[in-house]
This record gives sequence, C-alpha cells and structure tokens, in this order.
Amino acid sequence: MTTPHHWAPVSRCDVASLTVTVLGSCGAWPEPGRACSGLVVEADGAAVLLDLGWGTLPRLLTHLDSAVAAGLEAVVITHDHPDHTGDLAGLLRARWYAGRDLPPLPLFCPSAVFERLAAVEKGGGLAMAHVFDWRGTPDTAEVGAFHLSLRQLPHYVDNVGVRVTSGAGTIAYTGDTGPDDAVAELGRDADVFIVDATDRHQQDGVPSAEAGTPAYNLTAAEAGQLAERARARRLLLTHFWPGNHRERSRQDAAAHFSGDVLLADEGLSVTV
Repeated sequence: MTTPHHWAPVSRCDVASLTVTVLGSCGAWPEPGRACSGLVVEADGAAVLLDLGWGTLPRLLTHLDSAVAAGLEAVVITHDHPDHTGDLAGLLRARWYAGRDLPPLPLFCPSAVFERLAAVEKGGGLAMAHVFDWRGTPDTAEVGAFHLSLRQLPHYVDNVGVRVTSGAGTIAYTGDTGPDDAVAELGRDADVFIVDATDRHQQDGVPSAEAGTPAYNLTAAEAGQLAERARARRLLLTHFWPGNHRERSRQDAAAHFSGDVLLADEGLSVTV
C-alpha cells in the first residue's frame, strides 16, 4: 500500500506494520519545496532514521509530533556528504537543549560523519556524548523492534547501505552507490528496496562518469537492473539530481524491473 502523507502527526500506537516515510528525495541540494536524503522507518511504535540531509529535520519533527524527535530508536547515516548529514547538527541541538532527559541515541555511521559533526559543533563534545551513542558501522545490530544489517557499498567516500528488518518485513536502502554486486545482495528479497537513482546525465552540463572511470552513483536504469537481480518486491527510486524528470527515471527503471517502481516524494509513506 502506498499513501500520500501531509506531515500530520501520527499516533505512535497505530504503527503496527513496517512503514517507510520519505523526508527528502533530492541529491546534492534540495529543490524548492523539497529536501535532501532522509527516511524514517517505523514499526511497533518505534522509529529508525536513515540519513538526515538538508531540509529533513523539520519534516522529521513534524512527522514524529515532537520537537526533540521522541520515539527515535536509532539513527543511521550512510556516509559523510552534507546532502545526507546536513541536519544532523540540528538534531543534536534539539536533543541537547530540549530533550536532555532522553537516553542517548544509537548512531550508526562511518567515523567521518561523527568527525564532521564534531567540527560543526566545536566544543560540543559533552553534548555529542550525551545525545549520541556512536556505534560505528557494525555488520549487524539489534535496536528495539529492528534488526539492522549494514554493508559497505562503493562511493566517493566510506558508505554503507542498510537493511532494516522487523517482524513485518524488510526495507533496504543504498545511500549513494555505484553499480556493484553488493547492491543486489543488500536488497535481496526486500519488501521495499530504496535505491540511489541520481541520473546526473539528464541535466545539460552535468556529465555522467567518464568512460573507464568508476561510477559512484547509479542511473535509474541501473537501479532497476540491480533491484531485479535482488528479487526485491518494490523499488523506490530516490536521490534525484535537482531538475531531473522523475517520470523519465521511473520509466528507465521499469524497463529493467518487473515489480512496482515508485518515486520518492516528500511525505510519501510505503507500508509493508
């Protein structure tokens, strides 16, 4: 089931199945009215945050109906690029100044993400230690109702994809990545596979990777191919380059993927 979401607060006790909600869908920088990468996965009244790029924090707080993001069980940041980390300092401040009574949030991310946050919040070591329990990027972790599996994926910097599993099913998310067998393994049999579909080449003057050099983002067609190899049930394209024709991206992916192809849109919720 796919339903629009208009940022009305949800009742935490009503979330019984596994749901992913899009906070932001843009790569690089946010288009007007949109935000950069961010997703919130919910099951059994608890939530896990996947990335928190520019413009996502107000949407997260509205969705959770909490100025301090009460209800979060953990945060996963895939890699150290600001379109995936830009609002993390805002979450730190909200929890430090107004939510200090809440327990530390497990933070799963490469070390460079934690170092970036420390650089932004100079002198904020006490706040960081109180707000976040940094766990690095372990292969697996148990957080509340969720089982997390992290896998290294190719990108310009250290990057992890993540599988979030509850009793209701599995949602997998690539962050940013180039084409690789590990992408298909990440999404193996996932109920919803959320995949980078940057498609930079759609825009004049923004070339795709040069021939013979590694590709560190996917096209929508490549996303479709990898989702088909993974035997995922549904494919959700995200991380669109600003100005892209999203329906063209959907069609490109659908040419290679036999399941439903969805387009990430701020506020979209998909339920397993």
